[in-house]
Amino acid sequence: MGRLDGRVVLVTGASRGIGLAIAQLAWREGASVVLTSRKPENLDEALATFDDHARVATIAAHVGSRADAERVVRETLQIFGRLDGLVNNAGTNPYFGPLVDIDDALMQKTYEVNQASIVTHTAAAWHQWMQAHGGAVVNIASIGGLGPEPGIGWYNTTKAAVIYLTKQLALELGPSVRVNAIAPGLVRTELARELWSTHEASIAARLPLRRLGEPEDIASVAVALLSSDTSWMTGQTLVVDGGTTINASGGVS
Repeated sequence: MGRLDGRVVLVTGASRGIGLAIAQLAWREGASVVLTSRKPENLDEALATFDDHARVATIAAHVGSRADAERVVRETLQIFGRLDGLVNNAGTNPYFGPLVDIDDALMQKTYEVNQASIVTHTAAAWHQWMQAHGGAVVNIASIGGLGPEPGIGWYNTTKAAVIYLTKQLALELGPSVRVNAIAPGLVRTELARELWSTHEASIAARLPLRRLGEPEDIASVAVALLSSDTSWMTGQTLVVDGGTTINASGGVS
């Protein structure tokens, strides 16, 4: 038996990277999974990575839209009849540079995807199912949310907000719903490619574990947080970074 047998898990930003790895592992642990992302063609590619589709569904949606968040939860309930786990994974980083030079459009886009979507999707899950039936929410933050860093200050600010929102939502939604977060270090994903692709070896050499993260490293922790293994844990952010934050020379730049 899998740790998530009989449960239904919704994952945002699930067409690739960390989100897809979480959905795949949750599925292997017995859950029915719903993958959401903006582009249907990307969801089709993600769906093809599953051996069978009896416990998998995809829903195209814009994560920054409250109306879409409510629709995604509603359709999940129509398809599978319940919603036990929500993984707020979707993220974006369209700007690199000083905070004082970011324009309003990029600032708003990053806020909507990285920060506001945590609230809108959790609210939809709560009001439509979890308030009455319970559940678990996992938010994907970042070690960037733990302190300032050149170039990605606005992204890191939104991820710091995710860490705070995790605590606030845990306080408000307990005892029926647990809310926890993961703060990954540098993981080999397309979103982070600009940070690692040209000097992966030198970054890895500075880490205690001597390698960058893989999406599966984050997925294993996310599934534990969704499962009963962590039933007395809420409001916490787990750092999964290969030792980056314990090593003064282990930055990503």
